[in-house]
Amino acid sequence: MTAQLFDTGSGKENHSQTLKKIIDSRQTTAIAGAYDGMSALLAARSGFRALYLSGAALSASMALPDLGLLTLDDVRHAARTMVMASKLPVIVDCDTGFGEILNVMRAVRDLEDAGVACIQIEDQILPKKCGHLNDKRIAPIDDMCRKITAAKKASRNLCVCARTDAAQFSLEDAIERANRYTDAGADIIFVEALHQREHMERVRSEVSAPLLANMTEFGRTPQTSLTDWEALGYELVIFPVSAFRVASRAMERFYESLRKNGDVSEFLPEMMTREELYDRIRYFDYEELDDSIARSTIP
Repeated sequence: MTAQLFDTGSGKENHSQTLKKIIDSRQTTAIAGAYDGMSALLAARSGFRALYLSGAALSASMALPDLGLLTLDDVRHAARTMVMASKLPVIVDCDTGFGEILNVMRAVRDLEDAGVACIQIEDQILPKKCGHLNDKRIAPIDDMCRKITAAKKASRNLCVCARTDAAQFSLEDAIERANRYTDAGADIIFVEALHQREHMERVRSEVSAPLLANMTEFGRTPQTSLTDWEALGYELVIFPVSAFRVASRAMERFYESLRKNGDVSEFLPEMMTREELYDRIRYFDYEELDDSIARSTIP
């Protein structure tokens, strides 16, 4: 039981291998966005096979904008917590790699040691912006290729997802970059902010690598169902900030109600009970590991 509660869930097969099997199945797979241990745990309990740690969601959970302000330590801590809580492959958004080639290589080793399945790096330059906003600045293609090659060199088994933001300016440039990044060693390609179905089709027809699609809300990409992404031939579809948006709205409504009413009665029906919460976090399983702790009784 101790191993089950405290390990990263890798067992005989590491998470990178599991993610590769998901990709190789050629079935379009939804990847749930999570940002901490509880969100990762709940996503895993709901049946998702892999998770995505979004820089936008993590920075927002720290009340920071998504402008490249996260440190490697911030991301590593969140990623390790998610891996341990979910026992699932986690794809980690690493923005521009926390610096240049040596920084990327360090990030690879640190995150691989934390049990991460895949890191995602993008071809923006700092200060980077959300992929669905304007005025993004793009790094030279050779510089990004060197980062990808360095990441693969530093990796033992870790997958590398290469994201290009060049489609904002030119779909042709984005496709060229996608193919160059594949040649540099990227395992997965992510062409950000596609806003027309025709563009989605062209990326699939002209890029041979496995593709990741971003199904974020309120962005440039129109809401597209998982069935449609499957018809388009994309292997992975992330929902990066969706859970965070829902949770934040619920908390905002709760705090407003508590301030106004002075009690929580309006929201009691929407809360997990103590028993339900303890079940999710396996409270009593942890108590059983130490027989000096008397089993707790739920009021």
